[in-house]
Amino acid sequence: MMFCSQGLLGCKQTEPQYGREAALALPTRKPQVWAVAPALDLSGQADVDAILQADLLYQQLQTVRGVTAVPVNRTAEVYASLGIERVQSAEQAAIVCEMLGCDGLVVPTVTAYDPYNPPKFGASLQLFSGGRAAAAAAGVDPRELTRRAAPAHDEALPRPGAGPFRQAVGMFDAANRAVRDALHWYAMGRNDPLGPMGAKEYLASMDRYCGFVYHELIGRLISDIGRGQ
Repeated sequence: MMFCSQGLLGCKQTEPQYGREAALALPTRKPQVWAVAPALDLSGQADVDAILQADLLYQQLQTVRGVTAVPVNRTAEVYASLGIERVQSAEQAAIVCEMLGCDGLVVPTVTAYDPYNPPKFGASLQLFSGGRAAAAAAGVDPRELTRRAAPAHDEALPRPGAGPFRQAVGMFDAANRAVRDALHWYAMGRNDPLGPMGAKEYLASMDRYCGFVYHELIGRLISDIGRGQ
């Protein structure tokens, strides 16, 4: 692409650059380590891949200043060692955090999934704070601790107010003008500046659209953390 500057002879060949996007930053002085859990699927759609969704969230967390993200495969290994498929209480989440050596566990949940243009994606993020639950019972089998921490009745996730966690929930329908405006702002500096589709590639690729949604939800979590300071 050619750009000409007034007062200069000839034209200087330059290319539009990536990197104009505003990065998210954790509003705390102390950096934190957050682990990503396999996603829960409540959408009822067979196309939802729990590990892929967790990977998309992990990619977004890697861009947050002040946060070191632990990939989902490490969390899945801890789940397997504990004999669980998901955390069902804040105490269980604290045990997982202790075993991973992290400050928090982020659990994504998919509530709606429609990849056809205009795409629709509903999701929530729950951030559980790590505790000293496992360390307080040193010498006790973590699997036994996990069984003790399990609720008496089966729940996909703890109820709000049931423990130390923050939550961000949203339904993002690309047919909505406000969602499209937010998507356009997100795409600035991220989409290929020379590509034929521009920001529209985020409407054509569901993975990219999901990444946008997770970015928005992470922003809400961070804002909630900032208000709690």
